[in-house]
Amino acid sequence: MGLEIERKFQVVGDGWREKVVPTHYRQGYLAVGPPVSVRVADSKAMLNIKQSTLDIARAEFEYEIPLADAEHMLEHRCDGHIVEKNRYIIDFDGSRWEVDEFLGENEGLLIAETELDSIDQTFSRPPWLGPEVSEDERYFNSYLSQKPYNQWSEK
Repeated sequence: MGLEIERKFQVVGDGWREKVVPTHYRQGYLAVGPPVSVRVADSKAMLNIKQSTLDIARAEFEYEIPLADAEHMLEHRCDGHIVEKNRYIIDFDGSRWEVDEFLGENEGLLIAETELDSIDQTFSRPPWLGPEVSEDERYFNSYLSQKPYNQWSEK
């Protein structure tokens, strides 16, 4: 079991786009409470289980699975909508950031997250970070699979 500690932010502007290459992700949910997801990133497939919480720290279990199994689960076993996004990795002032540019029914949503070693770890904020949304469940992929961004009345 690992402990995932991450902070999430909305992204403003395009300053992060310089010299980045995307990895395409497709993610579906076998269950949303607690979240159990199947994720395909390019040609690698993972099964992921996270402890349900609105805190920035939660237990996480992640296992590589055969790609064909993941494709089958995404097509036939996942509830809700498949979350698709392009992920960009950006190193900024000693921190690694993942910027997710959502596609399909979540198009228009841009989220940046960084994983921390402790809850109180400090980090430099890139200039393209907007408001923090770490504890807003609407920005969890499990929520987006049930109520996509294009269905939100308030953004």
